[in-house]
Amino acid sequence: MANRGLSHWLQRLAPATLNIPPKEWFRAGLGALLGVFISGWLCSLLFGSAVALHLLGPLAASAVLLFGVHSGALSQPWPLIGSYVIATLVALALHHWIGPGLLAASSALVLAILLMCLLRCLHPPGGALAVSLALADPSLAALGVQVLEPVLLNALCLVLVAVLYNRATGVRYPKTAVPRKDLHHTLDPLPSERVGVSGDDLDQALEALGEFVDVTRDELERIIVATEQQALKRSLGGITAARVMSRDVQFATPDTTLEQAWQQLSAHHVKALPVLDETKRLIGIVSLSDLIGPAMAQQRFSWRALFGRRQPVRLETIMSRRVVSVSSQQQAVTLLPLLCEQGLHCLPVLDGEQVVGVITQTDLIAALKRQLLSNVATVRSDLRVPAL
Repeated sequence: MANRGLSHWLQRLAPATLNIPPKEWFRAGLGALLGVFISGWLCSLLFGSAVALHLLGPLAASAVLLFGVHSGALSQPWPLIGSYVIATLVALALHHWIGPGLLAASSALVLAILLMCLLRCLHPPGGALAVSLALADPSLAALGVQVLEPVLLNALCLVLVAVLYNRATGVRYPKTAVPRKDLHHTLDPLPSERVGVSGDDLDQALEALGEFVDVTRDELERIIVATEQQALKRSLGGITAARVMSRDVQFATPDTTLEQAWQQLSAHHVKALPVLDETKRLIGIVSLSDLIGPAMAQQRFSWRALFGRRQPVRLETIMSRRVVSVSSQQQAVTLLPLLCEQGLHCLPVLDGEQVVGVITQTDLIAALKRQLLSNVATVRSDLRVPAL
């Protein structure tokens, strides 16, 4: 029993998994090397090697955040630049009033933390910079207030390298709020946001937590949405597009006329028709909205139509050539954003380059209903009391 308790206690002390792939380790390490080297080289070139080396410690700590934890709230440009400015000014003031020493360094750290929190630029290396400057290396003390120049040079240079390197390696930095798609231009939230975790829920949860979370609010919301998507994918039991799609595909050709398309849509009660060439390859799609404009134009008065024969409108002149299609093996959960948020009514399903089916909003709703009923039946069978 004692050994089990000791083992449990040791397991609690074990560090949590970082969930960072080894590829990201090397990417972050190379970026930190470039950021620190370029910033330190420029600083030594302009202000001397002694100044550059004395400021290198806090700079290296900042590089770990900007390249290794680039999505964190503490790693964004404003926390870095703001904390460096605050740390420098506080350290200079206390060094002047108290003099170099442990008291000045400790006081600079406390005051820097308070001001960084107040100005929303909390950045741990800023505390290290405040302590370093309060202890006042002779080369820095000689600069006086001008020590702010090499500090700002390091901060701006490191941010610039981080922006260029992170984006060049496929990482969005700095983290900014992703604009929300508003395809319908109304005040309503997106259909996927009307049920489930909302922004207000997230704000209240963070406030109730009462602790600092080193992740931006938008990133946290993105993590929650991704988690919900993963749980939904698991609950749908691997339903693919092939299981949901309609196989009797109603399609048109580029030579199909406007009148023929209207008749086909009306006869089959659909809102879109894939347009296929002679080899059954998908080359476009036409929807009700594509047909309305040309149909109204045909109703307008025209002298040419009065004295001659109006030329039929063919779909090749009005069809949309950019078609959103899915693979037959694509999981059904990935279709929800396409049919809900993007407002698509018809998704052609491809097997290779051949159209093997289509998925409409009705098809997906029916599949989700069937899966929901199946889950309810499973829960009821689990709750059933066995006979004695």
